[in-house]
Amino acid sequence: MSLKGKTAVVTGSTSGIGHGIALALAKAGANVVVNGLGTEEENQKAIREVAAQGTRVAFDPANMMRHNQIAEMIAKAEKDFGSVDILVNNAGIQHVAPVEEFPIERWDAIIAINLSSAFHTVRAAVPGMKRRKWGRIINICSAHSLRASPFKGAYVAAKHGLAGFTKTVALELAESGITSNAVSPGFVWTPLVEKQIPDLAKSENITEDQAKRQILSRQPTMRFVTVEEVAALAAFLASEEAASITGANYTIDGGWTAQ
Repeated sequence: MSLKGKTAVVTGSTSGIGHGIALALAKAGANVVVNGLGTEEENQKAIREVAAQGTRVAFDPANMMRHNQIAEMIAKAEKDFGSVDILVNNAGIQHVAPVEEFPIERWDAIIAINLSSAFHTVRAAVPGMKRRKWGRIINICSAHSLRASPFKGAYVAAKHGLAGFTKTVALELAESGITSNAVSPGFVWTPLVEKQIPDLAKSENITEDQAKRQILSRQPTMRFVTVEEVAALAAFLASEEAASITGANYTIDGGWTAQ
């Protein structure tokens, strides 16, 4: 599987799942535009690690809440690399609260970053993909694109919406050589999740091992999905071998949604 000569834009790729996907695409030969709002140190570290795979790498700080910055990011990538062939919408945030207490500004931010930003990136990238008659759109959803959890109203709404948007785009572009698919992980072992373990243990007055098991209680495998597993699936969906896969929502959740 080779992506040599292709260019990928991966939103939210300075850490976690997005960074893993950026690395996997670069290892397969793609040039990569890394995006994120981390610190200068975090951004530079991410760029170095992706560049170490031997392909061209650029960084774009576009804010996923600003549609004009998103459009500019895609246009700049087209200009600098000659194309945007692979688009991975990964950027996302979370907030947990009862619906009657959910801060309006947090709802708006989650919908903007987790859902609307994908519309803006796709809208900007599709014309170029159509001209080249080749493209891969991969939206990182969640098991919450298929299941609900209490106190996660905005996140669940956004991920359900993103899954539906994925299918609509797939149907619109079915004869254009462009695929549109979703990847829906369960609980993935990322720095963000790792930091939550001590806090949960403290708040529940339990051990950190018990906190991990509590988080994993929905996944029959009782193990965290790894970033590398998610990245490998995304890289496959970006490949030529996946040309006939479109409109799909691939769960990688340790059996969560099989229940």
